[in-house]
Amino acid sequence: MKNMGLRRLRLVGGPEGETMQRADVRALAYGAWDVLDGAERATSLAGAVSDAALVVGTSSRGGEGSWTARRLALEGASRAGGGRVAVVFGPEASGLTGEELALCHQRVHVPTDPAQPSLNLAQAVLVVAYEIAVGAREEVPAAIPAQASAGEIEAALGDLGRGLLGIGYLNPRNPEGILGEIRGLLVRASPTPREASLLRGIARQILWAAGRIATVPGGDG
Repeated sequence: MKNMGLRRLRLVGGPEGETMQRADVRALAYGAWDVLDGAERATSLAGAVSDAALVVGTSSRGGEGSWTARRLALEGASRAGGGRVAVVFGPEASGLTGEELALCHQRVHVPTDPAQPSLNLAQAVLVVAYEIAVGAREEVPAAIPAQASAGEIEAALGDLGRGLLGIGYLNPRNPEGILGEIRGLLVRASPTPREASLLRGIARQILWAAGRIATVPGGDG
């Protein structure tokens, strides 16, 4: 990270302070102890990226719509509308889970040769960080308006989920299937903070109306 000018590190879980002070750990981070010591901690991925306008998950699984690291470097800042971009890396042994990737707005895949497709975590971080460092020196498209953060989108999605459950639109046994598709729609729409707030207001009104209907004599409730 520090080789490429990136210094803000957030860790979800992982070793605590005493482990971070071990000699072998600090030897691996020689020259970048400020990054190591300044690492912030979060109890969940959602909490770690809540203030980001664009959340990018790295994955060895490509798929339609995946970006290269170079495309992230050239378009990420514009897509975020000047807000923070969070790049998420999973554990080396397993990568990010499907649930964790669902919280990401965009997926980045580093194409490798099929004969040796795997990268270790340090290699993947360096490739992505290098492209970001080089891309920062390139001319980028004009920024779009400020975007709602991941936390604001998830808050709106939570209110919408409760409202849609209230009117019977979602299956209470499996609401995440449809909510995941709605999350994708919101991410593609790139709402502003004001638009995310409007959506929350609509969702709360839906839930209020559902409660009113349920108390009307002769109503479905």
